Amino acid sequence: MGRHQACKVNLVADVFSMKERSRIMARVHSKDTLPELIVRSKLHRLGFRFVLSPDYLPGKPDIVLPRFRKLIFVHGCFWHQHKGCKASERPSSNLEYWNKKLERNIKRDKRNVNDLKRAGWDVLVLWECQVRNNDSLEGRLEKFMRSASAHPPLRRKDIKGGRYEKQKTDTN
Repeated sequence: MGRHQACKVNLVADVFSMKERSRIMARVHSKDTLPELIVRSKLHRLGFRFVLSPDYLPGKPDIVLPRFRKLIFVHGCFWHQHKGCKASERPSSNLEYWNKKLERNIKRDKRNVNDLKRAGWDVLVLWECQVRNNDSLEGRLEKFMRSASAHPPLRRKDIKGGRYEKQKTDTN
């Protein structure tokens, strides 16, 4: 019990056999998830056009709006550990593996968001559970898109070596 309290995470027993769990996990995809499709559809209906998951930006944001210099991540509550969300409860089996993996995900997400913000991007993180509330989602997207960016739009030619570098401003 003391070991579980030190982790400060909720644990749930796995109700599936190892074979069944393996089959389920093999079906998990990182692109074109239902929450991501919902967000893309809503953005499109609001009149915004975007680029999908470019590999030249840290963290491969799900949706990129270069004209507005805005990025949207659509995170799964379990994989990215949405604090306070019931869907983010950790499995009770193989604790060492899951704690290490999920903590690594959290750390990487924070690093990527910070890198992108330092590079002049506005970043919105939407959680899988938040996407289900249609009215709330539309409001959040409209508010995010209406907020002004302090940086000029990004062009593909501003990318060096396959990885985005902060756009240089003319000092003359």
